[in-house]
Amino acid sequence: MAGSMERSLAILELLARNGGQLPLHVIADTLNMPRSGAHRLLAMLIEQGYVRQHAEKGEYQLSLKLVSLGLIYLSTSGVADVSQPILENLARSSGELARLGIIENELITFVAKAQGARSGLRYDPDMGSNPPLFCTASGPAWLSRLDDEQALQIVARQGFGNGHDYGPNAPRTIAAFLEVLHATRKRGHAVAVDSYEPGMTSLAAPIINPLNQKVVGVVTLAGPTSRIPADRLPELGSLLQDAARELGEASLGSLYFKS
Repeated sequence: MAGSMERSLAILELLARNGGQLPLHVIADTLNMPRSGAHRLLAMLIEQGYVRQHAEKGEYQLSLKLVSLGLIYLSTSGVADVSQPILENLARSSGELARLGIIENELITFVAKAQGARSGLRYDPDMGSNPPLFCTASGPAWLSRLDDEQALQIVARQGFGNGHDYGPNAPRTIAAFLEVLHATRKRGHAVAVDSYEPGMTSLAAPIINPLNQKVVGVVTLAGPTSRIPADRLPELGSLLQDAARELGEASLGSLYFKS
């Protein structure tokens, strides 16, 4: 039973990471399972409403049931209620994209956002994404609250990825990442310029539960580097840290953050 559950969850995660639609042979081969076994699990997931099969192509697709469950959970946990007004204010004040990321199982997942850019270039990535920790602002913002050894262990487990997939300023070595981490601790928030993506600048600050001083999430700002020159960074950093403090206080109103 446990094995079937693990493989079923692996299928759902694989579909989610690949646009929600894959043929049977790709699912089976990627997860290293017999095609008959993959077919049986997919049939079960279809019966439960989590997957559907394309009528013409025969490919398997995620249904909206998982999305619905996630949205229901976020609405009942209080995350959106406590965060959205603060994100809206941050986006309006900065003129850039503001996002809330929740930390769970050594991953940061973006669950809420507010767009401040009203014209020109707009950076607006998918919700629910898990950013790489080593080359984004959100990673160092969280990890700066840990000691160097703990931070490096977490980054090592996720990996540094393929350097060609990221921006020219992405840290390529442990020493380079530690330099970013130490600068983040000193500054109080992280800055990533042309690191995750060429031409994109992001800032992030940790959200700290005021009762136990644990980091429960991060708040970020992101936009085109052309619109966020170096002389704007101090102003945006100040706005960001103010929002992080507000979110830390507001987190006490969410059952999710209290857990």
